[in-house]
Amino acid sequence: MTTERIFNHWGIGLAQVQDGRITSVNPYPDDRDPSAINSNIPGSLHGAARVLNPAIRKGWLERQGVAPNGERGRDEFVEVSWDVALDLIAGELQRVKDSHGNEGIYAGSYGWSSAGRFHHAQSQLKRFLNCFGGAVTSQGNYSYNAAMGMMPYIVGPYRQHIKEATRWPVIARHGELVVMFGGMAARNMQVSDGGISQHRMKDNLAACRENGVRFVNISPHRGDLSGEAEWLAPTPGSDVAIMMGMAHHLITKGLHDQGFLDRYTTGFAQFQSHLMGEDGTPPKDADWAEARSGVAAERLRSLAEEMARHRTMISVAAGVQRTDYGEQPLWMAMTLAAMLGQIGLPGGGYVVGYAVNGNIGAVDRPFRWGSFPQGDNPVKTTLPVAMISDMLLNPGASYDYHGQRKVFPDARIVWWAGGNPFHHHQDLNRLRAAFQRPDTVIVNEINWTSSARHADIVLPVAATEERRDIGGGQSDNALIPMNPVTRPPGQARVEYDIYTDLASRLGIAEAFTEGRGAEDWLKLRWSDTFAAAKDHGIDLPQWQEFMAGAPVEVVDPAPEMVFLKDFRDDPVANPLPTPSGKLEIFSETLAGFGLADCRGHASYFPPRDEVAGDIGPLYMVSGQPKTRLHSQLDNGAYSMSHKIKGREPVLIHPRDAAERGIADGDIVELHNPRGRCLAGAVVTEDIRQGVVFLWTGAWFDPDFDHPHHRDRHGNPNTLTHDQRSSSLTQSPASHSAMVELSRFDGEPPAVTVHDQPKLARSNQAHD
Repeated sequence: MTTERIFNHWGIGLAQVQDGRITSVNPYPDDRDPSAINSNIPGSLHGAARVLNPAIRKGWLERQGVAPNGERGRDEFVEVSWDVALDLIAGELQRVKDSHGNEGIYAGSYGWSSAGRFHHAQSQLKRFLNCFGGAVTSQGNYSYNAAMGMMPYIVGPYRQHIKEATRWPVIARHGELVVMFGGMAARNMQVSDGGISQHRMKDNLAACRENGVRFVNISPHRGDLSGEAEWLAPTPGSDVAIMMGMAHHLITKGLHDQGFLDRYTTGFAQFQSHLMGEDGTPPKDADWAEARSGVAAERLRSLAEEMARHRTMISVAAGVQRTDYGEQPLWMAMTLAAMLGQIGLPGGGYVVGYAVNGNIGAVDRPFRWGSFPQGDNPVKTTLPVAMISDMLLNPGASYDYHGQRKVFPDARIVWWAGGNPFHHHQDLNRLRAAFQRPDTVIVNEINWTSSARHADIVLPVAATEERRDIGGGQSDNALIPMNPVTRPPGQARVEYDIYTDLASRLGIAEAFTEGRGAEDWLKLRWSDTFAAAKDHGIDLPQWQEFMAGAPVEVVDPAPEMVFLKDFRDDPVANPLPTPSGKLEIFSETLAGFGLADCRGHASYFPPRDEVAGDIGPLYMVSGQPKTRLHSQLDNGAYSMSHKIKGREPVLIHPRDAAERGIADGDIVELHNPRGRCLAGAVVTEDIRQGVVFLWTGAWFDPDFDHPHHRDRHGNPNTLTHDQRSSSLTQSPASHSAMVELSRFDGEPPAVTVHDQPKLARSNQAHD
């Protein structure tokens, strides 16, 4: 047995390898707070669900280019050779390009994929397709799309704001109060896009508490903030109402900072008129807010006064904007922080997205690491990331986006790599219907997830631990050598080699490879990184020394970062990239779009399911679990150990459980008009009454023998609607769903998605 270092989005681990198999993964001793997600790796990489050979859906193979309606997801597969699979893909790509142009190819491929800089699934696919003439791609993300779309109008570019978030050591020294809308869940802080070398946030929060910083967790789930904190449990979707109730009290008591508003903002008078009810709408006072949120008006008033008296940081979790009208809490948080007048002060102001990953407000990299170049995409058509079902179901239809009318392309091929849409997309039954529409669906996968089962061609690919790469997170300050510790099983291959063979069939091999193999590209990317480090006065080891050595930590470029400090110090010399150069509490641009669901100032809108009134009596919130990254490695031991009789756990308040005859550990069925799923009940007072919390990431396992195709496993997106946050950003709104829940009596059906699908024989499966 040997011990080998590995690296993933959730950190470094020490893998125990015996006879070519990873038997266990132990914590990395230098990590302050290592994640247990690594313990999923042995069971997932060597599990029954591993894709071992190229496979073609039987119905597609026998009727190539024709999509028999309703068969994706339930049809059998035929295993074939690589030559057969690649010949079929090359022929289908060329057919669609000749008949429909490259806009007939959709390569949205959204997902976290792997942590390496070269073997990044989407970059590999997009480079290949760009060499072939391009493809329609997605725009934005599921995590914080409303923030990316909204904040440029009122403050500036959100991705830059994440890097500029006030550092937690600064809050520990200068802050007094942190008010968190949506909490700041520790389970989110164990991961970071591209990888995290050190888990720092447990220590950062401990330092805050040791220095007397108080925390208020405003969330329907107490567990959205670990450690000592006041818990205010609102109705989901009421964050804007709560902020408005506090803002109204600040004005009534003369506690708002008019001097700050006059110098640094524009449009406060229009918002104040709305807030105070001078525009014909009701005043948005604390009593009004209590009626919508369930949080006591008196506590809202006293909390507003505490925020005005103390150095206060307002934190808005990314989950808060994944709701109906999710742009509004972002706008209102900025407005409330501006009224307090503390923006740009150490420990004060606001930040959107703490705990989006484990590095926000903790550390950053001093320069950009080298990465695999995607090249230029000749196809300029893009799709808002959460609108894939809309596109597939309505080709040629129009939609609103940032004040413009756009048209959906006609996607004949969908190619997905490095992600799992049948985990992260909303209303999975609608997505199933949408996936019946293209001519061909191709999926690169490690395991037989539901996304693979809804494909026509499934390509088995190597996992992170089975290939060489350079590890470096997008917001981390360390570079980690990633050497293969085991071989890919069956016929699984490195994706670069797959595309190289496919490029040869299509006459684009030179454009794609530039005459380089994977090892050559890795050395070139390290050379880029080495040169960038030199420009910043940092010496890195040479390639061979790096790959044979330990992780390399480089300097943190801004340990004293305070968000918008330069703007506060001199707003004339450092204007914001908004039309006014200031914080836009009222936006003439947004008002000019004339959108009913996104006005010229922050506004409260009740959730759609709540307004409908007949969807279900319980609000459902879903969130990232502690046992995996989204759906990655769901079939691993750590993930499986937290399931209840093989189902994902759902949190329910004792009173709600008693009303329905549900006991802790019971199998329950969640349902609404959109779908049904089974889950395991966890009866707890850590969830607000009237709310249930179902973890995300259980591999979707529809039971086709059930009249509603009920999910046997517990994926919350069987129940969420597939409407957008607003017509401004067209962002996902997964946290605005209502459901009913009942005890499941009898023997529950077995979960099958962690096993192989049905494999058939066909006379078309030839070499």
